[in-house]
Amino acid sequence: MSEETRLKVLKAAEELGYHVNHLARGLIRDRSNIVSLIVSEVASPFQASLMDAMTRALQLQNRVALVINTSGDNESAAQALKQSLNYRADATIVLTGTPSSSLVDTCLLNGQHVILINRSETPDGADRITVNNAAAAQEAFLLHQRAGAKRHVVVASTNRTPSLVARELAYVEAATQAGVEVEVVATGPTSYETGQKAARQVLARSNAADAAFCVTDLLALGFMDSARLEFDLNIPRDCCVIGFDDIEQGGWDSYGLTTFRQPINQIAEYISRLLDNEEAAGEGVTFETQLIWRRSVRPR
Repeated sequence: MSEETRLKVLKAAEELGYHVNHLARGLIRDRSNIVSLIVSEVASPFQASLMDAMTRALQLQNRVALVINTSGDNESAAQALKQSLNYRADATIVLTGTPSSSLVDTCLLNGQHVILINRSETPDGADRITVNNAAAAQEAFLLHQRAGAKRHVVVASTNRTPSLVARELAYVEAATQAGVEVEVVATGPTSYETGQKAARQVLARSNAADAAFCVTDLLALGFMDSARLEFDLNIPRDCCVIGFDDIEQGGWDSYGLTTFRQPINQIAEYISRLLDNEEAAGEGVTFETQLIWRRSVRPR
C-alpha cells in the first residue's frame, strides 16, 4: 500500500485502541514468542539482576517474558507452569537450582526448548549453562591463605542448590589438600540474616575464625555487619571475608566486599543466541567468573 494509506491505517488503529493479537498470530506460525522464566528467591539481589538482564535481552528479540515464581509450594508452582503451557510458550529458562526436576521434565515433555542455569542434572534435550564455581572457590581459599589466615570457615546455606554446594565443597577440598581445617556453617537459607547468625556462631569463641568464604554475597554482608557491629572486629585486619555473585550492595563503600562476578550479561546474550538456534538444544557451556578485588581481604 502507499505510504499515505499506511499512515491512515496506523492512525485509525491508534484511535480505536487496536493492538495485534500475537497469541492468535502464534496459532498460524506455531510460535508465540513467549518465554517462561522459572525463578525462586525473586527478592534476592542476584536473582533480581539475572532477571533484569534476561528480560532486557528477550525484549530486544521482541519476545515476552512470563515469570513463574516457584518460591511457594510445589502445587502453586506447577499450576503456574501449566498456565505458561496454556499460553504455548516457546521456551522455558530455569534461572535457579531450586525448582524441582519434575517442572523441568514437564516443559520438555510439552516440546519446549528448555535452558537450565546452574543446575546439576542434564536431562536429554535441555541446554545447560553453568559457571565455574569450583575454580572460584579454590581461588578464594588461596587468597585467604596468602593473607595469612589460619582459621577458615565456609558460610553456607541450607538451600543446598547445586551451585552453592559446589562452592562449599571446592573450598573445603582446596583447604584439605593444603592441610588446613575448615569449618562449614549453614544456619539457615541464603539470606542476610543467615550470614549474621553464622558470624555469631564462629566469632564468639576465643579461637574465632579469621577467614570466611561466604557462598553468596548476601551471606557475606550479614557476616560482615555482625563481625563489625557485634564483635567490634576490623575487616580485613581481624577477619578476611570473600563472597560470591558481585551484587551491587557488595561494592558499596560500607562493605568493599571482595567477590567473584558471574557474567550475567554474557549469559543473557548466549541464551538469546540459543533461542534463535533451536538446533543447538541439548548442549552445555560453562562460563568463568571474574575476581573483583576490594578491601575485605588483606593485600596479597
